[in-house]
This record gives sequence, C-alpha cells and structure tokens, in this order.
Amino acid sequence: MKYRTLGRTGIETSEVGFGTWALGSPVYGNVASGDAHDAVRGALDAGITFFDTAPLYGTKEEDGIAERVLGQGLGSDRDRVTIATKFGRFPTRGHLNTFFSASGVTESVEASLTRLGTDRIDVLFFHSPFGPDQIEDDVWEGLERLKASGKVRFVGHSISLFDDTQHMAREWAAAGKIDVVQLVYSLMNRETAQLIADLSAEGVGVVARESLANGYLSGAFTHETTFPEGHINARHSREEIIERVDTANAYKDLLVHPPVSSLPQAALRWVLDDPGTSLVLAGSRHLNEILDCAGASDLPAFDPAVREAAQKLHIKDFAPA
Repeated sequence: MKYRTLGRTGIETSEVGFGTWALGSPVYGNVASGDAHDAVRGALDAGITFFDTAPLYGTKEEDGIAERVLGQGLGSDRDRVTIATKFGRFPTRGHLNTFFSASGVTESVEASLTRLGTDRIDVLFFHSPFGPDQIEDDVWEGLERLKASGKVRFVGHSISLFDDTQHMAREWAAAGKIDVVQLVYSLMNRETAQLIADLSAEGVGVVARESLANGYLSGAFTHETTFPEGHINARHSREEIIERVDTANAYKDLLVHPPVSSLPQAALRWVLDDPGTSLVLAGSRHLNEILDCAGASDLPAFDPAVREAAQKLHIKDFAPA
C-alpha cells in the first residue's frame, strides 16, 4: 500500500480507502456481522488507513449501523486510521430529510462519536445537500464549535447532484470552509474531472467514490443479472444493465493484463492515476474483494497510450447512485 497526503489537511492516508456503505445498509445485499468485522480487520492488515462511513448507512429502524460496525472492528486500533463520517441525512427520519444546521450537526456528531467509540472525527462531510437552500446559516458556527472542541478536525463536502451543487463546493473551498471533497469518479462517470483538477490545485483533498460504478466495474454482473428489490441497481432496466455490462467488459478487455489481475484493480488504478485524486474508496462486504482492491495501489500507472485508449471508450457518463 502506498500513501498520499489528503490535500491541505496534512493527513497521510492510504491510496485506497474503505467505504462502509455496504456494511450498514441493505442496498448491496445483507452482510453478516462476522464478515463485516473480518473486512475491517483485513483492510487494516492490508495497510488501509482511511475509513469512510455515515449515519445514513443504516436502516429505517437504526441510524449508523456501519459506524457501529466500524468502531467495533477497529477497536483499540482507532489511532492508526483516519475516520470520515457525515451529517445531514438519517435513514430513520427519511432519506430526503436534511438537517444541515448547528443543532443538526451537533446532534449528529455526538451520536456518531458514540457509535464509533471515539472522541474525534477526522473528516466530517456534509452528506450530499441538494442545494444551498438546504443549508442553515448557523451550521458554520456549529461546525466551528465542534472543531474548537476537538470533536471534528476537518470539514468536507460529499457531493451529489453534481451539476446543481458543484458551485457550492467551489465557493466553500475558496472561502476556506471545507478542506476535502468526496465525489463520484470512475471509468464510467467522469463528469467531476474538471472540479477535481481545480480544487486539488487549491490544496483541497479529493476522495473518489463509486469508482466501481456501483458494482458494474466489479466484473461480477452479466446481461442476465437481476437485482433484488431494494438493491441500488434495481432501478436499472434490462437495456441499461446490458449497456453498462458491455461498457465494463470493454474496459476489462483493454485494461486487465498483467500485472493488473482484475477489473476492480484496473478501475481503481485508473482513478489513482489522476494526479488530483488523494485516494479512492473501495466498498465491499467481503474481505477477498477488499484485498483485491487494495492491490491497485501497488500497480504501476497505466501507460499514457492506454489511458488515451480508455478515453476513446468513454462515450457517456452513466448516472451514479
């Protein structure tokens, strides 16, 4: 595992991080607690030091299941890692209800600290506000108080509805209100490429997510794959599934050659080759998949001619989760 600096935060972090959505939410299928614990411990052993989670990664009955699982898995090794979580969205209150206010962020952080079993959050992200009208003015005062108390070290913006909200990230970064962004970036969705270049040039840390395109770049799906109700990809028509699988297979044919041993490694290596990227998140329920993804850090960068060929394969940006 290789390591990079997370922008102007100065935090040194593994190039591959662990995204824990699948450990707390059924959107990718159910996960056994033992498998989740093994995945966290195995990620640590593989040199992964950045763990991303959120109160939203839970169920309608319980917020922050992934936070609780992560805290239990890390145990006494908490000081070895960087923990990022989020605020503003909670499954028990309805996915689209937002709480981007001073009281909302304070309540959220206190609950997250309890679930994680820690006294501090290294990076606290706004969890995908859909527009500036959702942000209460006093939220910044609340964040400053949390930073002054040591409960939050750095603030970031996890971006959703990219076209509608990228201006918020630009404005907040320029004003020094945030030091990190988290955004969708993959072979199958590159709409954030210019923002990555611009913000990284300003010293903002960049965390890439959904870099396996919600599993389509895992190599596990076929034209016949069906997704159960509640799965993140269940919304896709058969025609779209076929189109996405065909696109993934084209990238596999181009990129998966020794020393690259799998499509996930190729997909994450491609993201890491972008000089503006601080780290890429790998999310999985299974240890063997996490270890495969971690191997992307040890691979050499793709030859420029290969990246150019990959660019020619990019015909459209597939919608993210």
